[in-house]
Amino acid sequence: MRGCVVPGVASRLCTIFALIALVPASSVEAAEATIGVAANFTHAATRLAQAFKAETGHRLVLSFGSTGQLFTQITYGAPYDVLLAADTARPKRIVVEGLGVPETRFTYATGILVLWSADPNLIDGTSSVLARPNLGHIAIANPVTAPYGAAAIETMKALGLYQSLRKHLVQGKSVSQAYQFVSTRNAPLGFVALSQIQQNAKGSRWIVPDEMHQPLSQDAVLLERGRDNEAAKAFLEFLKGPKAVRMIQGLGYRAPGDG
Repeated sequence: MRGCVVPGVASRLCTIFALIALVPASSVEAAEATIGVAANFTHAATRLAQAFKAETGHRLVLSFGSTGQLFTQITYGAPYDVLLAADTARPKRIVVEGLGVPETRFTYATGILVLWSADPNLIDGTSSVLARPNLGHIAIANPVTAPYGAAAIETMKALGLYQSLRKHLVQGKSVSQAYQFVSTRNAPLGFVALSQIQQNAKGSRWIVPDEMHQPLSQDAVLLERGRDNEAAKAFLEFLKGPKAVRMIQGLGYRAPGDG
């Protein structure tokens, strides 16, 4: 650094200033945001947060739960800056109730429902297993608070099997808990998100056709608490970008605009 030739204290100050000048701007200006994340998006959000931090220096604190639980927490003042929901209805309500910034709501992913078993021989790639006698428990997420649970009910009704299967259903608080019931074999099969089994889980599965349930469109929204949070706003922009879209597609979701 030219001009830093003064001995003593002044020289040391010159050295400090020179070191500061070498620190990347993203590190100096890094901020933090707290994100409420629908349980089905746990793995994807964790991966996206890592990529986002590497690109921007901003840190995300992720809190996971069913969309209904997160919505209730937000209405009671939970300190979230952004909501990544598993539906479109609750982000809309958040905006209507003055808790979200209207122009920031958008669909970031569309989920895929799957019937899954940890037993590799139980499901033959179709729904036929659901008609078997002595089926045992079927795990689903709570259909009141979790969109994947509601989609599971719609699927069973579309198959004409809901009334016969009701007695077999065991509900988790979220789709993550439904997945745990199946992965630990406390339930022989269950309706979960494709993203939960795409990367590591073995077993057998049937991917539910889209026409059997309402679309699992998942909306994001900037909350009023995060209106001036640079990390929160930057993360929503990051989610819309090509890098995040490719990651979302590779993690068991359809990106907005996918057929």
